[in-house]
Amino acid sequence: MKLIRTEDAVGSVLCHDITQIIPGVVKDAVFRKGHVVTEEDIPVLLSVGKEHLYVWEKQEGMLHENEAAEVLRQVCQGEYMKASEVKEGKIELTAEKDGLLKIDRKKLNAVNAMGQIVLASRHGDFPVNKGDKIVGMRVVPLVIEEEKMERVKEICGDEPVFCILPFRQMKAGIIATGSEVCHGRIEDKFTPVVKDKLEECGVEVMGHILCDDDAEMTTGAINDWIAKGADMVVCTGGMSVDPDDRTPLAIRNASDEVITYGAPVLPGAMFMLAYRKRPDRDGASGGVGAIRGGDIPILGLPGCVMYSKRTIFDLVLPRIAAGEHLSADDFSVLGEGGLCLNCKVCTYPNCGFGK
Repeated sequence: MKLIRTEDAVGSVLCHDITQIIPGVVKDAVFRKGHVVTEEDIPVLLSVGKEHLYVWEKQEGMLHENEAAEVLRQVCQGEYMKASEVKEGKIELTAEKDGLLKIDRKKLNAVNAMGQIVLASRHGDFPVNKGDKIVGMRVVPLVIEEEKMERVKEICGDEPVFCILPFRQMKAGIIATGSEVCHGRIEDKFTPVVKDKLEECGVEVMGHILCDDDAEMTTGAINDWIAKGADMVVCTGGMSVDPDDRTPLAIRNASDEVITYGAPVLPGAMFMLAYRKRPDRDGASGGVGAIRGGDIPILGLPGCVMYSKRTIFDLVLPRIAAGEHLSADDFSVLGEGGLCLNCKVCTYPNCGFGK
């Protein structure tokens, strides 16, 4: 940095905060470190007693923090995100569309491991709403080696570190199983809960069907929903290991691929996810002629989803609604953070559940 006359500082970058003190009114920085001095700033600087200023002296091979922040924005910003103006060397990204936040964690960790660079974000694989803050980025020093920022570009490549997968326009059919519900002995209180959660993720509910504790009947109901154009089928009830709980068998019989029956999440251990190849326009399965593309998820929800505020269903549904095809590995990593603490006041997703 170098010391120059304030009158000569237009276009220069301040190396420190400039504080303004008006007794009984304000004591705060009138200009922050990193501010680029304009012609209009000169009278203000002189009024706070600054006849000379320490400013950044441009050096070959060095970038100012604002320039470095712009490099970080370029490698981080994906589609459906809005960048803030750079302020004090920091840029923030916010969501411009509802959807699922995806993070390339390998790139994120590699950049942060370089030192002197900060990428601080919310958790990935969780839903975001339009206007939600996603990530803040900056470098720690006022100036940083240009070579280091080039290395950041190499690490991140052409694909952004952060992206938002918008929720797809999906249709779901619900199947409530259990003889007590099917024969009207008790009220079906499960379906309204599932319907509300589906609609939270923009999923259209086509309707619901009641089935007895009969695997063939439930399999037939699954097939019927798929034939009617359902992009997702959700089965409730009959998911435990009791002999008369036949929903897992029905799902197996209706699916082409079972991803998991059981998850390291409480509540939600008896959750099941399977996929069915989507029929094409001619009635065959899969292939180039698929109606909307992607396999059809078939979910088996344990009873906890009906009475617990948040469960495995809340962790899985947003990812499915965004079009992700989940694997067994996606479930095996849920153990750490998979215990809901049943707080008196639920603050999910602003808590550790699922993280």
